[in-house]
Amino acid sequence: MDLPVMPPVKPMLARTATRIPAGMHYEAKWDGFRAIVFRDGDEIELGSRSAKPLTRYFPELVTALRTNLPSRCVVDGEIVVVRGGRLDFDALTERIHPADSRVRLLAQTTPASLIIFDLLALDDSALLDVPLSDRHELLTRALRDAAAPVHLAPATRDLHVARQWFEQYEGAGLDGVIAKRLDLPYRPDQRLMVKIKHERTADCVVAGLRHHKSGPVVGSLLLGLFDSSGQLQHVGVCASFPMRRRQQLMAELEPLRMASASGHPWAGWEREEAHEASRMPGGPSRWSGKKDLSWVPLRPERVCEVAYDHMQGDRFRHTAQFRRWRPDREPEQCTYAQLAEPVTYDLAQVLSGQA
Repeated sequence: MDLPVMPPVKPMLARTATRIPAGMHYEAKWDGFRAIVFRDGDEIELGSRSAKPLTRYFPELVTALRTNLPSRCVVDGEIVVVRGGRLDFDALTERIHPADSRVRLLAQTTPASLIIFDLLALDDSALLDVPLSDRHELLTRALRDAAAPVHLAPATRDLHVARQWFEQYEGAGLDGVIAKRLDLPYRPDQRLMVKIKHERTADCVVAGLRHHKSGPVVGSLLLGLFDSSGQLQHVGVCASFPMRRRQQLMAELEPLRMASASGHPWAGWEREEAHEASRMPGGPSRWSGKKDLSWVPLRPERVCEVAYDHMQGDRFRHTAQFRRWRPDREPEQCTYAQLAEPVTYDLAQVLSGQA
């Protein structure tokens, strides 16, 4: 491989904002695996956000990219899996598997797509210093004949349309809008774009904690919601606290500490089969490797309000943000029924650019 921009390259990143800024280039925020794709003739390499190769996990994309990309180029995009007209991140994570036979099977049963939104190099030219507006024009031309599963990400400069996307596209599994300056060069690993994500709040039961890596202070709080059968399901964690607050939380929660998990709703967490019937912390995962998944059980008696962006199935997709304690709420009131459901929106309409 001999390209004007060579691997590894880390993608350009985004900082968070609370509203969509005016006068920019807008795209939907895709919920998948970020990938920098390098093509030099028949050679294809997919680099992850950490610059580690993803190529072997997506053989169907390698074949499609040879058909749909210019013969020499470097593009930035997102690998996604679509099920039922919306993005399915859980199905996407299953694609990362050590066994080649499993990789080949999943390539057929849950094939991936690539949504491309930037161009870093074309033919013999590096485009990192070229303004976004020019890069996007070149990308649009380069992908004018592209077909599924390779897609040019819909984009607009119309703020009104971007606001519509923000409201509508969540129902297809997207989690916000990305805004970019029209004169923006491509700067790997720098937060020069802007992301605007959905945020909602939920009241959750605090049913356990994990220690911080620095010592016996709170690292994360384990959150639960009751399902329709009355079972407490583990839905995620909140974890971003200043060190002083971690110490305070440890003292606040000490009276709820249980000597063991016996009698706790998640008492069976160490048994692999228990995770098949209920969501609880410490589930087996090839992502966790040898990571310590132990946790401190707490009597599920305290309720906190957390902010979250969106759900992935029956759990929070990302780490939730602690907002406040809710002494006026009883744990039994913390159910899935309180969660807002986005209006369903077909991903095919998103990819066609229809608002």
